[in-house]
Amino acid sequence: MRTGRKLRLSACFLCIFILVKKLKAVPLFSIIIHIMKKGVVDRMRDRERVAKRFGAGIIAAALVLPACVGLAGCGGKGASDAPVSLTVWHYYHGAQQYAFDSLVEEFNSTVGKEQGIYVQGVGQGTVSDLESAVRDSLAGKVGSDEMPDMFSSYADTAYEVEQAGALADLSDYLSDEELGVFVDSYVEEGRIAEDNSLRIFPLAKSTEVMILNRTDWDPFARAAGVSLDDLADMEGVVAVAQAYYEYTDSLTPDVANDGRAFYGRDSMANYFNIGMRQMGNEIFRVEDGEVSLNLDKASLRRLWDCYYVPMVKGYFGAYGAFRSDDVKTGELLAYTGSTTSAMYFPDAVEGDNGRYDIDYLVMQAPGFAGGEHIAVQQGAGMAVCKSDERHEKASVEFLKWFTQAENNLVFCGDSGYLPVRKEANSSALLDQVIEERGLELSPKTYDCITQIFDEMSDMTLYTNKCFRNGSGARKVLEYHLADKAHADRVLVEQKLAEGDSLEDACAAYLTDEAFDAWYQDFGRALQEAVN
Repeated sequence: MRTGRKLRLSACFLCIFILVKKLKAVPLFSIIIHIMKKGVVDRMRDRERVAKRFGAGIIAAALVLPACVGLAGCGGKGASDAPVSLTVWHYYHGAQQYAFDSLVEEFNSTVGKEQGIYVQGVGQGTVSDLESAVRDSLAGKVGSDEMPDMFSSYADTAYEVEQAGALADLSDYLSDEELGVFVDSYVEEGRIAEDNSLRIFPLAKSTEVMILNRTDWDPFARAAGVSLDDLADMEGVVAVAQAYYEYTDSLTPDVANDGRAFYGRDSMANYFNIGMRQMGNEIFRVEDGEVSLNLDKASLRRLWDCYYVPMVKGYFGAYGAFRSDDVKTGELLAYTGSTTSAMYFPDAVEGDNGRYDIDYLVMQAPGFAGGEHIAVQQGAGMAVCKSDERHEKASVEFLKWFTQAENNLVFCGDSGYLPVRKEANSSALLDQVIEERGLELSPKTYDCITQIFDEMSDMTLYTNKCFRNGSGARKVLEYHLADKAHADRVLVEQKLAEGDSLEDACAAYLTDEAFDAWYQDFGRALQEAVN
C-alpha cells in the first residue's frame, strides 16, 4: 500500500511540476511577493511577467491536485484542460481601480474558479502611458513587456493595433443574440476591422454633463435676473457668462476689468465633433477607412463665436489641468465634462477669500440652439489580443461576466461610467443594485448617471469612425483653437493692464479677418494630421 501511495503522490507531483514548467513558473520568493502585496507587483513593470506566470502556476496547482488525488496518475488530464491565466492592462486609478480589482477578485473566486480562468489586472498609469506600453509591446521595443491578453483601449489606439493584425475577432465568440443586449452604438464603435467584425468589447462608457456651483450661482442669478433655463444651449451660456463677468466686475468698482470667468470645458475635441454634429455636419467623414474633412465655415464660425470669443473676453476660462480644479479655486462657476469627472467636483471653494462649502447641480450638457440632441459617446472598451482560441474565448467569458447588468452597475456606480447593456441603463435597477450590494455611491456620481439615464430615450450618442492618423487629428481639435484662445487672452490682459477698455483690448482679435486667418490655419493643420 505504501508503494502504491508513493506512486500516486509521485504521479501527482510530476503532473504539477510539468504543468508549472509549461507555464514558466518562477521562483518561490516571487510567489510570496505576489500573495503579500499584489498591488505593489502591479505597479512594478519588471515583475509583471512574474505575477502573470505565478498566477497561472498557483491556480493550476490548486485545480489539478484534487483531480489527481486517489488516481494512479494524471495522464487523463490533457494540456487543453489546464487553467487559463489572463492579464489585463488598464489605466484605472483610485475608486475606478478599486472597483475593477474588486470585480476581478469576485470573478476569480466564482465563475473563474469554476471555468478554470484566472484574471489579473495590471495598471499602466495614465491613458497615454497605457497607449505607449501597447505600442512598445506591439513593436517589440527593447525593455517592453509582452502584449497582454486584454487591454483597455479607445477606438483610435485599437485601430492601430488592428491594422497590425494583432487583435482577436470577437465576433467568433459572440452570437447576434448576445450582442443584441448591448447599446447598439457601443457595439458599432467596436467594429473597427475592414470586414466590420467586432474588435473592441464595450465595457463601460461615458458622456458629458454640465456641473454647476449652485451656492455661488443663486445670488448671482437673483442679482442678474438669469435662470437655469438660460443655460440650455451654448449661445445662452455665452450670454450668462458675460452677465457673470459684469456682475463680478461690479463687486469691486474701484478695480476695472476684474470680472471673473463663468464657464469652461474639459474636452475641445468633443466640442468640435459634437458641435458640428448638432449643426447637421460631421467634421470627419470616413468611408472604408479613408477620411475626408468637412470644414463647413458657417458651423465653425459658430464654434468660434461660442468658445474663442468668450475666452478672449474673459467670460470663459481654463486655468488648471481640469475645469473641476478651476471650480475648486473659485475661478469658474460651471463646466462641461465627462460623467466620470463628477467625483472630482469639489465640495468647497478654496480661493483668495478663504474656504467655504458649496452645493452642486448636474444638468444636461448645453448644445447649440436649434440643433439635435446629440451627445458624445466616449470611454475605453476592452480589446482582446490575438493569441489562441482558449485565451481569446476565456477573455470573452470574463468580459461577458463583467458586463452583466448588476456587475456592470457595481463598476459604474463606483467609477461614474455608464453601463453598456440596454437593461442596465435604468435608475430603478441602479437603486436595486445599490440596496442589494450595499453600494455607497457619491451623490454627485449618482446624479450624473441618472441624469443620463433620463436623457437616453431622446438623445443620440455619437463618436466618429476610426481612420488612420485619427489620434493626430483629434489632437488638432483638442489644442489648435484652445491654445490660440489662451495666448490671445494673455495679450488682451496686457492691454487691460495698460488701461485699455475690454472692448478696445479685444477688438483686433474678434474681426472677420481674424476668424478667416484661423479658419485657414486650422484647415491646414487638420489636413496635415490626417495625411
